[in-house]
Amino acid sequence: MADIELVVNTSDVLGEVPIWCPRERMLYWMDGFKPALHRLDGATGDVTSWTPPEKYGSFALREQGGFIIAGRRQIALFDPDTSAWDPICIPEPDGPDNFLNDGRCDRQGRFWVGSMSRMIDAPTGRLHRLDADHTLETVDEGIWVSNGVAFTADGCTMYFADSHIKRIYSYDIDPGSGMPSGKRVCADASDRVGIPDGATVDSEGCLWHAEFDFAMTSGSSFVVRRDPSGRIERAIEVPVSRPTSCVFGGPGLDILYVTTASFRMNDEQKAAQPWAGGLLAVDVGVKGVAETRFAG
Repeated sequence: MADIELVVNTSDVLGEVPIWCPRERMLYWMDGFKPALHRLDGATGDVTSWTPPEKYGSFALREQGGFIIAGRRQIALFDPDTSAWDPICIPEPDGPDNFLNDGRCDRQGRFWVGSMSRMIDAPTGRLHRLDADHTLETVDEGIWVSNGVAFTADGCTMYFADSHIKRIYSYDIDPGSGMPSGKRVCADASDRVGIPDGATVDSEGCLWHAEFDFAMTSGSSFVVRRDPSGRIERAIEVPVSRPTSCVFGGPGLDILYVTTASFRMNDEQKAAQPWAGGLLAVDVGVKGVAETRFAG
């Protein structure tokens, strides 16, 4: 049985996108609803939080400092020290009913972000890639709920989940151009109660993803490890129904940090799940791969 602990409870409505920074030995994550951007000092346990100027779906650290943030409709650069907000682009000017959701950087430092319909009433979501020179390319469409963006250590495979239909896809990625091809279903999770949410990879080539129990069928859910074929290698139960994402961190990249949500939970449900909205740490016995900073 995996050892699970509550690192800190920031009472996040929708904790998401944990990122470990090896050079700082800090963990960053977000609450897209408050909105808030958190930083955990891995040595002291101290938490610092900032308030971006708008709700957002995902973010990444920048090589030049600060962050790249996928807001509701625009991608922007954010410097928490000065509160500077520098918009880069609006990926979908023709899609006012869509908003940006989960995103990650690939191994070359390009930022990938998907979108989804605000009402989840049609597969109008798209997948975008922002290069270091701020050139934006839309590389896929027909998506319900964009989630689970993760890249293998060699950067040649991307995983991407459409949470609404409970499918995890694999794409071949050309490391030089960043162009995806060969889209295929890696895993059909329709037999699972939870939906596939945020994801990361480990040093052994396996995919880890959170399972978000939207229907609140129990007081717990799972973080799942799948091998490259999509087969479940193990499922670790966590004491919250809505884990949202995960990443490996710590000096040895051997701690699986899991973000969670208290989204649409009533007082009784929150009382039954006191860790909901907090940051968890799980000892899973394997090491991860460091996330990449945005190169632009």
